[in-house]
Amino acid sequence: MDIIIIGTIIAYLVAMVAVGLIFSRKNENVGDFYLGGRKLGPLVTAMSAEASDMSNWLLMGLPGVAYLTGGAEAGWTAIGLAAGTYLNWLFVAKRLRVYSQHCGAITIPDFFAKRYKDKSKLIMGVSALIILIFFVPYTASGFSACGKLFSSLFGWDYHLAMIISAVIIISYTCTGGFLAASTTDLIQSIVMTLALVSIVIFGVGAAGGLGNVVDNAESIAGYFSLSHIHNTETGGADKYTVLTIASILAWGLGYFGMPHILLRFMAIRDKEKIKTSRRIASVWVVISMGIAIFIGFIGNALSKSGKLDVLAGNDSEKVVIKIAQYMSEHHVGLAVIAGLVFAGILACTMSTSDSQLLAASSSMSENILKGVFDVKLSDKVSMLVARAVLLVVAVLSIILAWNKDSSVFRVVSFAWAGFGATFGPVMLTALFWKRSNRWGAIAGLIVGAVMVFVWKFHIAAIGGIFAIYELLPAFLCALAAIIIVSLLTGAPEKEITDEFDTVKAEINN
Repeated sequence: MDIIIIGTIIAYLVAMVAVGLIFSRKNENVGDFYLGGRKLGPLVTAMSAEASDMSNWLLMGLPGVAYLTGGAEAGWTAIGLAAGTYLNWLFVAKRLRVYSQHCGAITIPDFFAKRYKDKSKLIMGVSALIILIFFVPYTASGFSACGKLFSSLFGWDYHLAMIISAVIIISYTCTGGFLAASTTDLIQSIVMTLALVSIVIFGVGAAGGLGNVVDNAESIAGYFSLSHIHNTETGGADKYTVLTIASILAWGLGYFGMPHILLRFMAIRDKEKIKTSRRIASVWVVISMGIAIFIGFIGNALSKSGKLDVLAGNDSEKVVIKIAQYMSEHHVGLAVIAGLVFAGILACTMSTSDSQLLAASSSMSENILKGVFDVKLSDKVSMLVARAVLLVVAVLSIILAWNKDSSVFRVVSFAWAGFGATFGPVMLTALFWKRSNRWGAIAGLIVGAVMVFVWKFHIAAIGGIFAIYELLPAFLCALAAIIIVSLLTGAPEKEITDEFDTVKAEINN
């Protein structure tokens, strides 16, 4: 069975590396390497955006939370993310695509700097630094998830498994760039979908039917509810307040500031196809997250019936792995499907990690080296630097992922808050408020980043009404900073407002 599973996973990994080699020939300059020459079709745009968004928490973090505490935290998180996905495609995608092409931007820091004609390079430097601060631990969580997968499956050393997984991700991303990452993301989204469906079909049957899964959920206090959450320590149910729900729904705000998702908007070939991409992306996100939560319920029912070990704490994130292992013990054909499930977990991780590596690499090579420090590089040297920086970022991520006891869900949650609270308000005001200026944008970036740390590690510890997800207060503080500072400082130059009006007219045509 192990041989069949390993063979399935190896076949999948070889296919991913092959895609990287194929697309390596299409990277003629850094614009191709980081943005694919703006050649993405609607299907690839939609699915690569959502696959790079979902990350390892779709098949590990989200089912794990549902397994432990029931539907409340996982459910409201999914609702917030579904709403954020749709609104991001509806309001940001087309505007960013048109505006970024108009000003010739290929990265998010580059867009902010050109949008506000910032010759001081402060916006580019600050935003690039923010990308490095939050993307390195975000990528590290992905490498960690891969290490946990192989360690749990085959008893491999966690660190060796993590390094092998990282090398695979690095190889196809480093060779193929954005087009390879986007194409593999499309493939990975399909694998993720098949993995989710396979687990549900087998898990429901193993649990004795849908009725048994629902009956088990209803028998646990606060488990099968959106207004209460199951308390694993007391065995009782804690009420979810309106403030708590609003805090969790704030996950949706994060989409407005996710560089690896926003880059897909900038890369689509035809802006008129964005509506098609929006529909595909929104439907897939809703269905995939709903299934992931239900898998948590299935896993809990299997544990209660003794077919799975009871998973506590961060081990709950292995619920999909445990179900797939149990599946592989029953039939050779099921072992192949189990291998597909494990490949799906890898797909979740790889589809996000490749995009994060590209974004972090571009922030260092394009925005800091060439943008801030004005290092002159030829196209050929720029490509070499881009790949070298990608390797450096990957090594830093491996170092941070060395501690195998970290929670995938919690690390992703913090990084998500970091990007949502910094880039989100700046992106929205840059696209929709003509009066915003560069000083307001800089203030928003700094205030958002600082407040994420302050709220997470100091204010939230007070408890009570302050114990909310740091993204919500940090986002609001950053938005307020942009508005206040923009109004207190000089109005933007006519050149900037004229360009804003030109882009607005092009969007409306």
